[in-house]
Amino acid sequence: MPSRREADGEEQSGDSDPAALARSYYDALDAGEYDRLAALLHPEFVQRRPDRTFEGRDRFVAFMRDERPNTDTTHVVERVYPAGPGVAVRGRLLDADGEELFAFVDVFSVDAGRLTALETYAAE
Repeated sequence: MPSRREADGEEQSGDSDPAALARSYYDALDAGEYDRLAALLHPEFVQRRPDRTFEGRDRFVAFMRDERPNTDTTHVVERVYPAGPGVAVRGRLLDADGEELFAFVDVFSVDAGRLTALETYAAE
């Protein structure tokens, strides 16, 4: 779990390593730790994925917590590509029975120790 500190009245990840931030993102999401997830994201975080776009950290976290159809999932990270200002991750999303729902590639943008954007590419 990444260390945290108070900054401008918000919890913020103390780890600015893009690869560590990406891994913490999946850990928080899979554990249902939505406050921890929010702490990793910039307030203006944007996720673009094949079926929709989420603009703003609060909207993204609300969807993940309250609206996504399956919250009992696990992200299996197969490879992390840490070069550049962000990080790319290749993996698979599994359901509660360990069955693969789909493979994905996520490309994160990072600024000042927070995830600012996420482009998700998925294949069934």
